[in-house]
Amino acid sequence: MKKIYSLVLLLSVAFGFAQTGVPPGYYSTATGTGYTLKTQLFNIIDNHTDRTYAGLYTTYLTSDIDSYYENDGTMLDMYTENPTGAECAFTYGTNQDDGTGGGSECDKYNREHIIPQSVFGSANPMVSDAHFVTPSDKYVNAQRDNFPFGVVQTATNTYSNGSKKGNNLNSGYSAGYSGTVFEPINEFKGDIARMILYFATRYEDQVAGWSYAMFNNTSNQVFTNTHLEILKQWHILDPVSQREIDRNNAIYARQNNRNPYIDHPEWVAVIWGPTLGTDTFDALANVTVYPNPTRDNRINITSEVELNEIQLINLNGQVIQMIKNPNRVQNTYTLENLPQGFYFVKLSSADNQTTTKKILVN
Repeated sequence: MKKIYSLVLLLSVAFGFAQTGVPPGYYSTATGTGYTLKTQLFNIIDNHTDRTYAGLYTTYLTSDIDSYYENDGTMLDMYTENPTGAECAFTYGTNQDDGTGGGSECDKYNREHIIPQSVFGSANPMVSDAHFVTPSDKYVNAQRDNFPFGVVQTATNTYSNGSKKGNNLNSGYSAGYSGTVFEPINEFKGDIARMILYFATRYEDQVAGWSYAMFNNTSNQVFTNTHLEILKQWHILDPVSQREIDRNNAIYARQNNRNPYIDHPEWVAVIWGPTLGTDTFDALANVTVYPNPTRDNRINITSEVELNEIQLINLNGQVIQMIKNPNRVQNTYTLENLPQGFYFVKLSSADNQTTTKKILVN
């Protein structure tokens, strides 16, 4: 299963993927917005069944089998999986870490804590939580070490599937951090982002006390501004896949809790806000679109600059509504009777300034 990295298709999948395996009523108390919603999700996924650190290898037999790329029943490792070429092929039980080897790729596999276990002192239940502890090539796991995830500017190490390590690109959406980071391939950026967002939610009651380069020592935002933006961008650029849905279901069967950001990808923006906007001119930088997501098929657009055109564009790039000289009431424009789906709203002013916003109609 190879993802196609066009923005339109990615956003379509991210917010339109049909989720399966969620028990009826599981999220019935998840009714809030912002950090209130995150706390509600914490209360839902808290107190999961601890299957022990050794038990992770049993969980992996159902949660991390390659039924998507080579489809050959081998271990699926995000650090060495190559969706389009040759790769390491680990067989569960045969190549498991026994305390020896691992001096090069494709030798042994072990358990990778996406948030390093040193952050939480290897304590239970974090150390054995399969939602963020994954099977991994032992060598690349050691190479990743405790470095945060980020966007590599200049790679000091590149691994067999294209994962790399190096200094963070201190510009664009990854601006604000220049230390060493580990960057997975595009195929798994969203998977890892959603694992980390799960961690921040599941351990909301403890995370403020843990020190890590990605964290800001709070229990609400949890992340530094830089790393939060990286996670949100990766979440959008690499949407939820069938592999993640199946993994979520398999872990739920073992641990009795779920990753809510796989079941409801839209909750990332509801809690932490949208990614950095695509505004191209300062005059329209303060345009706001609300509510977003909307549940009453209606949005409001507030702009101090008068708009002379509003376009509603679907995920195929088709303009499905074009409103010339839209009606303005106290700096606010209203679009009603919107069908369910994910859209781009392109706003234009009389002097040809434009900005594009993303909206979700539930």
